[in-house]
Amino acid sequence: MAMERTRIAKVEDVTLSRRGEQAKGTLHLTPHHLIFVHTPPPYTSSESPARARELWITYPIIAFCTLRPSPIASRQPSSIRLRCRDFTFVCFYFSDDRKARDVFESIKAWTCKLGKIEKLYAFSYRPQGLERDVVPNGWAVYDPMREWRRQGIGDGGDNRWRISKINADYTFSPTYPDILVVPANISDITLNYAGKYRSRARIPVLSYLHPVNNCSITRCSQPMVGVRQNRSIQDEKLLGAIFGTTRNERPLSGLTASGRDTSNLPSPAPEREDTGSTLESMASGDLQPTDTEAIEDAVIAKLRGDNEDEADEDGQQLKKPIVYGAQQKNMIVDARPTINAIAMQAAGMGSENMDNYKFATKVYLGIDNIHVMRDSLNKVIETLKDSDLTPIGPSREQLAKSGWLKHIANMLDGVSLIARQVGLQHSHVLIHCSDGWDRTSQLSALSQICLDPYFRTLEGFIVLVEKDWLSFGHQFRYRTGFLSSEKWFSIENERIGGRGEDDDGTRKPSGDALAGAQKTFENAFLSAKGFFTKHNNDSKESINVDSDAEVGTEADINARKIAAGKGEKEKNITKVKETAPIFHQFLDATYQLMYQHPTRFEFNERFLKRLLYHLYSCQYGTFLFDNEKQRKEANISDKTTSVWNYFLSRKTEFLNASYDAEVNDNIRGKERLIFPRTQETRWWASGFGRVDEEMNGPHRPLQAYIDANGEESELSSTHDSTAYSQSIPVSRARTPIVTGVETSNSAVGVGSPPEAQKDGISVVAEAVEQEKKGDDSACLTTVQTIEEGSGQKMEELDLPEVKVQEPESAAQQQIVHEEALEELPDGLDPLGIGDVKDHVPVTKKAAVDRRREQLEALMQ
Repeated sequence: MAMERTRIAKVEDVTLSRRGEQAKGTLHLTPHHLIFVHTPPPYTSSESPARARELWITYPIIAFCTLRPSPIASRQPSSIRLRCRDFTFVCFYFSDDRKARDVFESIKAWTCKLGKIEKLYAFSYRPQGLERDVVPNGWAVYDPMREWRRQGIGDGGDNRWRISKINADYTFSPTYPDILVVPANISDITLNYAGKYRSRARIPVLSYLHPVNNCSITRCSQPMVGVRQNRSIQDEKLLGAIFGTTRNERPLSGLTASGRDTSNLPSPAPEREDTGSTLESMASGDLQPTDTEAIEDAVIAKLRGDNEDEADEDGQQLKKPIVYGAQQKNMIVDARPTINAIAMQAAGMGSENMDNYKFATKVYLGIDNIHVMRDSLNKVIETLKDSDLTPIGPSREQLAKSGWLKHIANMLDGVSLIARQVGLQHSHVLIHCSDGWDRTSQLSALSQICLDPYFRTLEGFIVLVEKDWLSFGHQFRYRTGFLSSEKWFSIENERIGGRGEDDDGTRKPSGDALAGAQKTFENAFLSAKGFFTKHNNDSKESINVDSDAEVGTEADINARKIAAGKGEKEKNITKVKETAPIFHQFLDATYQLMYQHPTRFEFNERFLKRLLYHLYSCQYGTFLFDNEKQRKEANISDKTTSVWNYFLSRKTEFLNASYDAEVNDNIRGKERLIFPRTQETRWWASGFGRVDEEMNGPHRPLQAYIDANGEESELSSTHDSTAYSQSIPVSRARTPIVTGVETSNSAVGVGSPPEAQKDGISVVAEAVEQEKKGDDSACLTTVQTIEEGSGQKMEELDLPEVKVQEPESAAQQQIVHEEALEELPDGLDPLGIGDVKDHVPVTKKAAVDRRREQLEALMQ
C-alpha cells in the first residue's frame, strides 16, 4: 500500500526557496514525512564542511499544495508550493517536470487519501528516551475526580453539588464526559428530561467553581425553543438550582453598615469587589472598567432595574444603599450574534425565552461563527502566502483587513465580562453557543485562566485543555481538517474557467462580493438550512454546508451511497466548510493574556507555539478525536502517545523565567484575578511564523502615545509601563462586545422586537438624563463613563448617524496622532460614533460633545 501511494521516494537536485533564500538538496518522501536534506556551504575555504540540515514536514500539516508545471520549451523549472498550517511556506523547484508531478501526486496520496484516522502518524510513532518514560504519563495528567476535588466537590466538599453518573456509558449525551457535576437537589430523572430540551443533550453542567465565592461557570448547548417557543420545566428547574447554589450562604448580605435590612430591596448596580484596596487604587489597575465594560455594565444594570430607588410612604424617592459583594447578577451568555440565535429557531432551536428564566439576565456576545473565522484566517494566509519567494514582510494594511485581531479582541471582551461577573460581582454564569463546543469552549477556558492562578501553571493549563476541550468535546477532526481534502491540491493552468475557487475550496461567485449586511443575514439564515433538508448533520454550527454534495464528484457521492447500502463503513473525510481555527484562536487569546501579564504564567510563548504545531502534526493521539467517548472506543491511550509527554519530558524548555507564583490580592501585580486589556490586542507574530516588527510594526517610545491635547492616551494610563506593548495599538476605541441584553421584562439589541428595542433605548436615555441631574448611583457612574472619554460605539442602540466636527486648530493635527490613526483597520471606528469611519483627529472635548448629542437624541 505504501508503494502504491509513493510514485517517487527520492529526488535529487531539488531547490528549496523559503523567505527569499534558496538551498539545493535532496527531497525524500516517506509514508509520514516530506524530508528535505541539504548541506550549507562553508563561509570560508578553510572552514570544515557544515553538518547536513533537514527540514521535516508532516503530511497532515500541509494546508495547500500547488503544482506549477513548466513545459520543456519554457526552460523554467517546475515548482511545488506548500502552505502549512503552522505558517511555514516553502517552494520546491524541479528540473524534471515528470518528477515534479510524481512528487505532487505522492504528497496528495499521503495527505488526503488515507481514509482512516488509524493510518495517521500517531499510530506508528514510538517515542524514545525521556518522552517514553516520563512520569506522570501524559494520559494520566488529567483525572476528572482529582480536579473536581481540587475545586471542592466530592469527598466531603461542597454539598450543594454532586457527581452524576447519568452519562457513565455515554448514552445520555455521547459528546459529554462520563462524569457530570450538577446541583445536589437535581435528580437524574430531571436531568434526563432536561436533556431532551438541549441540543445533543448537552445540558447545563458545571465547568468551574470559584474557590472564594463559590460562584460557578456552567456550560451547555442551545435550547430547542423553535418557532413555537417551546419550554422545559426541568431545564428551568436545573438552571434555577445552579444559580441558587449560593443564594443563602451570606446571612449578613442583607444588612448595610448602618444595620438597615435591605433584603427586600432591588439589587444594586454592578459593583467591584473590594479586596482591601481603595477604589482610588483600583482605578489605576486592571479592576478599573474600560469604556466598553462601562457600557456593558450600564445597559445590563439598567435593564435589570438595578437603579430604581425605593419610595417612602409619601412617594418620595429614597436613595438605595449599595451592598458590595452581596447581591448576585446571574447571567446567561449566548456567544452568538443575536440574529444567528433567532435564525436557529427555524431549525427548531434558538435561545432561551427569558419569560421562563426570570432569575437571570441574558446577553448576546456577537462572536461570529466558524465560517467567518475561517474566512478571516484565509485572508491572513493570503497576505502571508508569498513569503516562500520573498523576504519582504506582509502588508500590515491587508492584515488589518482580515479582521483576525477584531475577532480575538471580541473573544477577550466576552471573557472579561464573564470573569467580572464571577470574580467581582459574585454571580453565576451559564455559557453556550450552538452546540456548545466551539465558542463555548473558548469563553469557558479563557475565563478560568483569568479567574484561577492554577490554570496559569503548566500542569493547570494541561488540565484545562483536557477538561474543557477534550473531555467536554470539541470537533477537532472537522475543525483541524488533518485528513485533508483534494480541494486543497491544485495544478496551475488546469483549472476550468468561469467560476474559480477560493483557497478553502469553496466556489467563488463570478460577481462582486455580497454587501456586509447581506452577508450577515446570509450566514445567519444559512445556519438554519438543515431544517428544510433531509441530510444528517454533524454540526448545527454549519448545517448549511454539511451535506455529501459538498464533497467529491457526483460519481464519488453515488459510490458512497452504494457502499452505505451494502453496509460498508464510510471512510472519514474532511469537510472543507467545517474547518475553522477555533483552538488556534484560543491559543492566540492565551498569548494576549500572557503578553499583557508576563509574570503571571508559568509557561512561555514557545509552549503555545509548539502546541499549535502538534495540533496539526498528528504525531500524537491527543487531538485526533472529538470527544471522550470516541477516544475510549479507539483505545487511543494504548495505541498512541499523549502530546503532554512531549512537553513534560522537555519541561525546562517551556518554563517562563519571569514567572512569579505568589498570589496576594493586597499587592498590585500579584492578584488572583487578571483581566484582558482588549485595546492592546496585537499580532501573535511567532504564531504566524514571523518576527514582531513584521506583524506589529516598529517599536515606539511611550511618549508617542500623547494625544493632540498633550494629554496621556488611554494606552499609557491604564496600566504600568513595565507590562504594556510599545507597538502601535491595533485599536484605541472598540465596539462593545455585547450586542443584545434581555431580561423577562425588556430587551435591547439587534434582532429584538421593536417594542423591546424602544424600551431598551429609553432605558439608557433615562440613565443619561438622571446622570445630568446629578444622580450618583453606581450604575449611572458607569453611564457617565460613556460621556467622559471613550468614544465607544453602541451598535445595539442603533444610534443616529452624525458627522464629525473638524479640529478647531491645525496644531491639533500632530504627526504622531496621524500615524497612530493610519494604523487602524478600515473596519474600526476610532471615534465610536457608529457609521462614521473618517479617521479625523479631534479634541477630547469635541468627542465628548458628539457623544452627548447622540445620547440626547435618544430622548427626543
